[in-house]
Amino acid sequence: MDIIVAAFQKIAAFISSILGIFEYTKMMMPQIMDGLGVTLQVFLLTLVLSIPLGILVAVCRLSKSTIISKITECYTLIMRGTPLLLQIIFIFFGFPIIGIKIPRLPSVILAFTLNYGAYFAEIFRAGINSIDEGQYEGAEVLGLSKVDTFFRIILPQALKRVIPPVGNEIINLIKDTALVYAVGFDDLLKIGKTATNRDATLLPLVIVAVMYLLLIFVLTKVMAWIEKKYDYYR
Repeated sequence: MDIIVAAFQKIAAFISSILGIFEYTKMMMPQIMDGLGVTLQVFLLTLVLSIPLGILVAVCRLSKSTIISKITECYTLIMRGTPLLLQIIFIFFGFPIIGIKIPRLPSVILAFTLNYGAYFAEIFRAGINSIDEGQYEGAEVLGLSKVDTFFRIILPQALKRVIPPVGNEIINLIKDTALVYAVGFDDLLKIGKTATNRDATLLPLVIVAVMYLLLIFVLTKVMAWIEKKYDYYR
């Protein structure tokens, strides 16, 4: 009889802990959603701005002009050779020293865009370089201009080839958004860390980890769909 009672007590304690976790998660969700909003805002703005920048820089890196090529080469070296956190701090705290004051959100977006623009530039440059010279010669025979050749022949094929590495960088981007804590943004991770310190429990970080996993799962599926859609370029 005592064994049965003890078993029921353990079951009751387990159910109580599950309910407690559920109630705590429910209580935390408004704060988590606020942090998620900041994370997604930084992510989406950076993505929209850095991919076009990456394509532009890649084209400049391949320019026949030595000056343009070297300038963009230096840009990619600096952006890829220094930590993103350092770049965020430098832009937000360093620029005011020389009289340039940039608000928090624009300074974060500027740092992220410049950083990821450099990484995307190298990916796109490799993709463009991988296109066979015969594609250019064929376009010239058809009488296409250099602009039409690039946007209608070269770029679509290059984009298809760089989808996997671009997808990897996009996944890295969603995780790197946690660096905005450096300038005081209450992003997803900072909300979790604050709640952990306040309530002396790791549950908020577990909730945050699940949110990041869900985001990355969705992004992975989206990138897989895009890759499948462009499969006809093979």
